[in-house]
Amino acid sequence: MTDLLSAFGLVLVIEGALYALFPGFMRRAAKAAFEMPENQMRVGALATAGLGIVVVWLVRGI
Repeated sequence: MTDLLSAFGLVLVIEGALYALFPGFMRRAAKAAFEMPENQMRVGALATAGLGIVVVWLVRGI
């Protein structure tokens, strides 16, 4: 449970830093996400989640 909360906190730190450092880019990225077809967004999200699982598996396996 501690790892899950730590990961959630790290996601918030990274996202907050991106919005603070690159607000224009993040605004354009959010606008592009709203204009993206649902199927394309779903495939991208599943690919990202799969990559995250692989990264965690590799890090934990070491």
